[in-house]
Amino acid sequence: PCSSSPTTKNHLKKMYGDATNWNEDEYRESILKEREIQTRTVFRTAWAPTPNPDAFVVASSDGTLAFHSMSSLVSQSAAFGYSKGEDFMVAAPEGVVRAHEGPAYDVKFYGEDEDALLLSCGDDGRVRGWKWRDFADSTENLVKPLLELTNPQHKGPWGALSPMPEINAISADPQSASVFTAAGDSCAYCWDVESGKIKMTFKGHSDYLHCLVSRNSASQILTGSEDGTARIWDCKTGKCIKVIGSQEKKSRFRISSIALDESESWLACGQGKNIAVWNLPASECVLTISSHAHVQDVMFDEKQILSVGAEPLLRRFDLNGALLSQIHCAPSSAFSVSLHPAGVVAVGGYGGLVDVISQFGSHLCTFRSSLL
Repeated sequence: PCSSSPTTKNHLKKMYGDATNWNEDEYRESILKEREIQTRTVFRTAWAPTPNPDAFVVASSDGTLAFHSMSSLVSQSAAFGYSKGEDFMVAAPEGVVRAHEGPAYDVKFYGEDEDALLLSCGDDGRVRGWKWRDFADSTENLVKPLLELTNPQHKGPWGALSPMPEINAISADPQSASVFTAAGDSCAYCWDVESGKIKMTFKGHSDYLHCLVSRNSASQILTGSEDGTARIWDCKTGKCIKVIGSQEKKSRFRISSIALDESESWLACGQGKNIAVWNLPASECVLTISSHAHVQDVMFDEKQILSVGAEPLLRRFDLNGALLSQIHCAPSSAFSVSLHPAGVVAVGGYGGLVDVISQFGSHLCTFRSSLL
């Protein structure tokens, strides 16, 4: 058989590529990594306790916590330039840690200064806490947690242990040195930060918990569950003092999110495609706000309510239920809205995307965190 000339070989390489150094494993890994980036979800963002809206932390479905700097993101965004509607900047975090085996569902700060703890919870049934100063100063996955709390497993027949229940949400009360968790075993727990032990168990929901918030002024916590109810619990006795919502299986929608205003007098519950607004002193539901998509997170901004859900929109309502604004966001489904006291909002969701929006409604930057 006749052999090809060097010129012909070079021509074929240009047409079809050079396969002489082909690495199948590297190719497969690159495909899987690209797929993971596209399907990653940001479940929660949290602003660091600083007077200026700069540092914030992103908790994602790959189990990582990534710390980003606003000043760095805005300068990168200005240089990036969007050529397509679906082109999003991939930003390397200032610091990152593999926090959980499985998704990281929530992240909160415990304390109000640079000595604060950064707390996270996840699908592995654990809460871990890092000293924020150490976390922010670490550029690699080297910083070790100072705190680790592990959900209890329940004993079944012949002493068999149940699977580890996931932890879907956390809240903190530094005054009582307590951390509260909403778990997949239908219970909420109060943990002592110093000893790492459970101080109290709140038991009464019939299905797993999605959300939790502490009402520190009244020594209470409020929980929202897949069973369609929110409950108010007394932290001194561990007893439920009020059930909010219907417990009938035919009519119930899960309580996906709950939020208290600054006075801790108003409660907003995301339930299905509605937001129920309660006046807690009067123990009365005063308003139901309808949405076009399932609500996945709510929060108060003074006398207004911010809402995100299974649509690429950030909605803002007043306490009369009037829609004040809606801003298009990058995630096709948004799971988290967080607000800095200066008025800057971060929205995180599907695709690993985070949108940062100014108090005036303009997009400061949109980005994906690069993988660990």
